Amino acid sequence: MTVLNSIRRLLLPLGLLGLALIWAAPGHAQMAPGFTVSIAPPPLPVYSEPPLPADGYIFIPGYWAWGGPNGFYWVPGTWVQPPAQGLLWTPGYWSLAADGVSYVWQPGYWGPSVGFYGGVDYGFGYYGSGYDGGYWDSGFFFYNSRVHNFGRVRVAHSFAKAVPAVRSARVSFTGAARGGVDARPGPNEDAASHEQHAPAVDLQVQHETKAATIRSAPVTVNHGRPPVAATQQPATFTGHGIVAARPITSHPVPTRTSSPPPQSQSHGSPPPGQGDDRDHH
Repeated sequence: MTVLNSIRRLLLPLGLLGLALIWAAPGHAQMAPGFTVSIAPPPLPVYSEPPLPADGYIFIPGYWAWGGPNGFYWVPGTWVQPPAQGLLWTPGYWSLAADGVSYVWQPGYWGPSVGFYGGVDYGFGYYGSGYDGGYWDSGFFFYNSRVHNFGRVRVAHSFAKAVPAVRSARVSFTGAARGGVDARPGPNEDAASHEQHAPAVDLQVQHETKAATIRSAPVTVNHGRPPVAATQQPATFTGHGIVAARPITSHPVPTRTSSPPPQSQSHGSPPPGQGDDRDHH
């Protein structure tokens, strides 16, 4: 461990605390922790990842949010810059409430590790447990070239790791009693829950809020196949970099390059457990 890495690890908790205090200010319009609805969220749509806008961005998968009279609406997946080096995104998820009939929203967050997200297979590295989309090392984010769509961006650090076999179900909530995912936090996810967390950045909040204004976003309109399923830039739902959902009959495979792009370079090797070429479920 270098002196520089030691300093980074000492400063990371302080930075997270400061970020949490800043973002805890009023005005964030995302669904609050414990927000409850009486209707099960729809299945996740099938869509591809738009091209990476620039090195250093992390892809945040899409999810169903609640829009009041319009019911559930789709918040497109998008690329976001993490608020600080070393931070990863744990997606939010819906879970069956203790009463067995309603559904509770558990918001996503930024932290040093990826925690529990209900066992939901969002794709793009989030296959129900952990994260196969990349990792941080010495202040750099290493992308899994089997998962992400680099487009024409020069990626300085990448590696290749096989992704899990695709599951046909597109269940978007946890709760086996009502047909949801049967999942419980594992040891690593329990450990991640005790780390310092920071909520979604302002652009993510704007992205969710503005998505509610898309006419095709409500499930009553798109019937589970939103025309704007993912975007290259957050809170931007027209123009270049917009991806539409595909028919459910096709397999929900994540967009990936067949091999690292010519301009992409891989430096070093993945940490133990990151670089094998086997499928993980």
